[in-house]
Amino acid sequence: MLKRALTKYIKDLQDIINRQDATEESFYGCLEELIKAYAEINNIKNCNVTVLPKPMEAGNPDFCIRDGSNRITGYIEAKKPETYNLGPIAESGQLKRYRNGIANLILTNFYEFWLFQHGVFKKSVTIASPINATQMNVPPPVANVDEFADLFQHYFSFSLPAITDPQSLADALAKHTRYLKEQIIFELDNNKETKYIQALLEFYEAFKDTLIHDLKLKDFADLFAQTLTYGIFVARTRSKEENFDSRLINSHIPNSLGILKSIFKFIDYEERPQSIDVLIQGVVDILFNTEIEKIMQSFDAEGKGSDPIVHFYETFLSEYNPRLKEKRT
Repeated sequence: MLKRALTKYIKDLQDIINRQDATEESFYGCLEELIKAYAEINNIKNCNVTVLPKPMEAGNPDFCIRDGSNRITGYIEAKKPETYNLGPIAESGQLKRYRNGIANLILTNFYEFWLFQHGVFKKSVTIASPINATQMNVPPPVANVDEFADLFQHYFSFSLPAITDPQSLADALAKHTRYLKEQIIFELDNNKETKYIQALLEFYEAFKDTLIHDLKLKDFADLFAQTLTYGIFVARTRSKEENFDSRLINSHIPNSLGILKSIFKFIDYEERPQSIDVLIQGVVDILFNTEIEKIMQSFDAEGKGSDPIVHFYETFLSEYNPRLKEKRT
């Protein structure tokens, strides 16, 4: 069954190549269909593949893969089939940022797949020749079906170890918040016509009028991303549910934290951009995988138990933006 799916995938790629007007994005639908076919063959329920709009080189990878519980499995970064050598790409600044911030990542030119976990190269597989496909205009034969299955089995079975100390949590959240900030900037700059962004821009203007009069839009996006992440942390400290997820966040933000409440209405917004939704879910996943009681206990052990939530913000800010932390101190 998998060989049949791969054969169809290679043929579909070839049809697009032969049009001679293809961009990288032209091939996304083929890869999405292949991933869903793999999931169905292997009884992976409700696999969700989201294409993420790319704000800039420092932004997010092209695909986010989620499981049936809405937890993020990993990400995929794609390059055009004409990218015959993925080696230099894997060592580029862009991929090093991704590898540093994303625990489960595939790099592909649609024919060759490289798997990185915790930033370390694990294995690769080539299912057909991209050179033959792009230069001979005929579908190359499918190869290495078992190796492809093995690589994707490792990808889909990946799970993060539990986070048990404040420093590790701050590091994980800081990396993800940077992606969230860049995506918010992209949406604010490029999707002003959507209801979500219109509402967010109105909130920005109100924020300037009442709190920080000279706040630049990019600084607002930064502050908004930080506050979303930190608010999810606050909600996690107050949540006793085993299956903590984004639907529960707002109910765990106390009414006394008015600004947080105002910002978190954007998590419940029905028409929020999928790209932002996916990145918020990434923060939720990190905190779902955190033994929050151990985080709180560590502050007690350091004599900071009187207000561990405030102390964690200092730890988080030291990782996210040390200069801003120094300024606020």
